[in-house]
Amino acid sequence: MPKRTGEPPHHNNLTCYTDYGCRLPECVERRNAWQRNLRRKKREGQPARVDAQPIRAHLYRLQAAGISTYRVSLIAGIDDWTVRAFMPSTTGRRARKHTTSPEIAAKILAVTPEQGTSAYIDGTGTRRRLQALVANGWPMRRLPEHLNLHGTYINDLINGRQQDRPVFAATAEKVAHAYEQLKDQKPTRHGIEARVVKRIRGLAAAKRWPTTQYWDKYPDAIGDPHFTPEYRKLRAQILAEEAAWLMTVGGLDRDQAAARLGIARFTIDRALREHPQDELETAA
Repeated sequence: MPKRTGEPPHHNNLTCYTDYGCRLPECVERRNAWQRNLRRKKREGQPARVDAQPIRAHLYRLQAAGISTYRVSLIAGIDDWTVRAFMPSTTGRRARKHTTSPEIAAKILAVTPEQGTSAYIDGTGTRRRLQALVANGWPMRRLPEHLNLHGTYINDLINGRQQDRPVFAATAEKVAHAYEQLKDQKPTRHGIEARVVKRIRGLAAAKRWPTTQYWDKYPDAIGDPHFTPEYRKLRAQILAEEAAWLMTVGGLDRDQAAARLGIARFTIDRALREHPQDELETAA
């Protein structure tokens, strides 16, 4: 396929690499991670792609029950665009997606009419969206005017005092809508002083709250409670955590852990020397 000319419209998925020849380090790593995941699935005998027709039929059944694709995306923890791409457009154009990954298929097919009409849904995506806005420099005291939610409740959600608790579906929709409106806007354009924005970003960075730009790279993971963001973590720290988990939970020795991770033994040794607390924390 010939490469497209000009700058890619975004760097959120593989198209900037495959279609535009983009070679930014993060885009190259995204492609490499995709290839590693594909090879792993092949080794384990998992299908790389599955037919989208069962998903489309399921979405039609949910729509008949009064559940929108937007509500489905919130419940499944998947980007709204991903869900809508399985359905024909309002102008009558055919659906854009004809295959998808087994993980996306499983998340959508797991959504039931009962979940869709429930007053509560998982709050992971709501918390992460609020934290990402703060990481972009939005002060918490300025968010209520955009969310139509009480400031104390927003503060509880952002700081984890509501951790692992479900949220009202209406609250999740308010936050998701405001998130889409604010994620690409600069707080300074809304009268927030630059020094305040810098201070808020610093506080969020200290807590390792990913920014909206980070979640743009993983749009289908922001609402997934099983996805652990590796924001601002060095590769050696990630390897140390993975190796320590394999050794303490999986019962492997260092050579076996290295083989499982597909890296050399000395790489694990060096990672654990640089981040010894990760081994201790995992063993605790």
